[in-house]
Amino acid sequence: MSQLICKNISIAYEKENVVDNLSITVEKGDYVSIIGENGTGKSSLLKGILGLVALKNGQVIFDEGCSRKNIGYLSQQNPMQKDFPASVYEVVLSGCLKSKGLRPFYSKREKQLAMENLKKLGMDGLKKSCYADLSGGQKQRVLLARALCATDRMIILDEPVTGLDPVATADMYHLVNKLNKDLGITIIMVTHDIDNALKYSNKILHLHKKNKYYYGPKEDYLIHGGCTEDCCASDVSELPKTALDEERITPEELKYGPADSECNNPTCQCHHHMCNKSGGDR
Repeated sequence: MSQLICKNISIAYEKENVVDNLSITVEKGDYVSIIGENGTGKSSLLKGILGLVALKNGQVIFDEGCSRKNIGYLSQQNPMQKDFPASVYEVVLSGCLKSKGLRPFYSKREKQLAMENLKKLGMDGLKKSCYADLSGGQKQRVLLARALCATDRMIILDEPVTGLDPVATADMYHLVNKLNKDLGITIIMVTHDIDNALKYSNKILHLHKKNKYYYGPKEDYLIHGGCTEDCCASDVSELPKTALDEERITPEELKYGPADSECNNPTCQCHHHMCNKSGGDR
């Protein structure tokens, strides 16, 4: 069931295309990671989907009850957002602005929804705290709760772990994955974290320079080195080592982890083909 279709879309700044003739289909429940070097149009693509920048060509089509009005969006944070002088509860409740329309006050249901989403993200105990006083990880939890107030269908995230420490980063990926797997929310995320993109996503969109791209299942991305027949060889050489290593990552390693990783389970039943506790190769 297609929830989002980008059909031959192009986006340009100062007459230069940053996204050129791109076509992708996102199904309901997909987790799509968008990766690639700086300047390949990752954030511009998100803004084009959301209608925040104009398309030069092409169409963005929504289906399955999804529209620009009910998409949750976590943009890249700027200093003004980080120091926003509002309570945690007020920030989360503002996610209901689109549904509130011209009404002067939030409804009882909208206020309940804000509290429910605070609880889902474990932030209800800090609802009266000032948003500006929170840690980076806590702020992202609050913004994720805010996004949930706007949607139960799709969340778009633009580099949500930038500036977070390793613990907060792992926590953020876990939370986003939980929303995808437990609630069936479609995830579209821009990230530079290749390892976590491959760990959690079911589809990869790799934007290359020269407006080439790969889009498809992560298993095919690993097998083919992230290159479609339309990609030139010079683009492939710029892919991260994880996708271009001489011995490519196999579906087996994708499931059980890298061949040189250790199993932390003393009774080891994972049957990793190189697990130290399972006696090496199977």
